[in-house]
Amino acid sequence: MFGNTKLIADAVGQGLSSYADTQVVEVGAAPERLDEVDLVVAGGPTHAFGLTRPGTRADAARQTTGGVVSGVVGLREWLASLPKAQPRQLAATFDSRVDKVRRLPGSAARGAAKRLRHLDFRLVVPPESFYVTDTQGPLLDGELDRARRWAELGAAFAGRNVG
Repeated sequence: MFGNTKLIADAVGQGLSSYADTQVVEVGAAPERLDEVDLVVAGGPTHAFGLTRPGTRADAARQTTGGVVSGVVGLREWLASLPKAQPRQLAATFDSRVDKVRRLPGSAARGAAKRLRHLDFRLVVPPESFYVTDTQGPLLDGELDRARRWAELGAAFAGRNVG
């Protein structure tokens, strides 16, 4: 909603692009058929201890002055629209969340990972959180570099498990 998760997604895409053809798309424009996709990396902000819902996105939209980055469809809804994975399809998940509540339970990345596992995707790395200083951000120093390195690790691991 505020652009922080998009920055992380772009950094993840940069990290993956050295290993494979990579496309970063906003979830509202993401395809529902993933037959030709080997690795799905799904990310979103953590709202109210989990994946966003229409109400939490509406609340976030009321808080922003710079315009909403994400549209009506959220990661929760997109994941619900997906069919079962093809054999050997892989996934990884990430989220953005506020640093000062780092120890509280709930994570959009863990929620997305659970949904993808139920769809028979195999996770190549554990879900990862990237941190912002406050609800609207900005990202903590070093998080973009950490996101690129996380993606490179996932791509390297996925490469050893595909083929």
